[in-house]
Amino acid sequence: MSRFREVFKNRNFFFLWIGQIISQLGDRLGQMALIALVYLRSPGSSIEIAKILSFTIMPVFLIGPLAGVYVDRWDRRKTMYACDFLRASLVLLIPSFLFYSKSLAPIYIIVFVVFCISRFFVPAKLSILPELVDKKDLLIANSLVNTTGMIAAVLGFGISGVMVEWLGAKSGFYLDSLSFLISGAFIFLIAERHVTQMNLRKVSKEIVEVIRKSVAQEIREGALYFIQNKNIRFAAGIIFILWSALGAVYVVLIVFVQKALHSATKDLGLLVMFLGIGLFLGSLIYGRFGQRLSHYKTIFSSLIFSGIMLVIFTLALERYPQFWVAAELSLLLGLLIAPIMIASNNIIYKVSDNQMMGKIFSSLEIVMHLGFLLFMFISSFLADRVSPAHILITVGCSLSILGLSNLIYNRKIPWLE
Repeated sequence: MSRFREVFKNRNFFFLWIGQIISQLGDRLGQMALIALVYLRSPGSSIEIAKILSFTIMPVFLIGPLAGVYVDRWDRRKTMYACDFLRASLVLLIPSFLFYSKSLAPIYIIVFVVFCISRFFVPAKLSILPELVDKKDLLIANSLVNTTGMIAAVLGFGISGVMVEWLGAKSGFYLDSLSFLISGAFIFLIAERHVTQMNLRKVSKEIVEVIRKSVAQEIREGALYFIQNKNIRFAAGIIFILWSALGAVYVVLIVFVQKALHSATKDLGLLVMFLGIGLFLGSLIYGRFGQRLSHYKTIFSSLIFSGIMLVIFTLALERYPQFWVAAELSLLLGLLIAPIMIASNNIIYKVSDNQMMGKIFSSLEIVMHLGFLLFMFISSFLADRVSPAHILITVGCSLSILGLSNLIYNRKIPWLE
């Protein structure tokens, strides 16, 4: 644990890490508040919830590539705190002026703009890590940043669900806005590596430079760099597979657990908590010992065992529909999945030019969400014709076969070592 303490002693990294825990907890409050608002206006309307979901995902495809270009142009720290302060102001508009409006359209527009801003924030956050920590601490720092999302997944939904029910949807938006403000303040406190003077002349010069060199050209450059680098292509393929599998089981798993445990949300929420604990522990373990292992072999091995565990989870819950059986298997599943994302991100850090990281992570965001949406719709369509258990077993077997075949085949490829 001494290595973790050493990384946390890095003031800049600590401010980034703690700020993101607060921000992501706030995100969950915002999501729960939106769900509560839709429920108040249109109880039981899946169409309205789908609209909200579409407005949060569309910016990934519309703004993502553009955001990557500008993140690589701008100071990443300033980009992040500017994004947080803007999001805090926009979210505050919902409870202050729009909560009781007859139409939800203005709220949809705000949600869309907030998530457009988030497209700039995410690649900036992922790209700034090499600037904040020493190279020897990058793997551990990457692992700890991943735990931010996992902590939010474990605690955020449970805490926010209770708080929004107690305090109301309006309070959820206020708390979400406050979380962005606090996150922005922590990022603002991160010390700059070098002093820069942001004056009118510099801003004007940047605008002229932007006009001179087209954004479209830089997007093409980023796409070519992404496609031509075999290591980045490999990592992107793994991330696509993982998020496609997540999309394929997302809706189906909810229905399967509800039927098996005869519970609408309580047991499902608790199982997500145990999955999150497994992801958290897996990240810590891999962050501590992962430097001794090949990233590629780790990814393939994790795919094999994750697929097997998904099959075991499905069969066990069918035969023994008990909560604690499902909870223990959920924890193990999270433990096995965790190394995949961390190892994939670390490959990208290792092989990428720092000036290109914003574009690369924006492209990865598109890859992830495309896989998730595509396979979520495919599995939802199939769920009307095939039992949820069969779909889950098929996904699990596919992951294991994919991992095993790559582990055997790629042994002969030198660049994978």
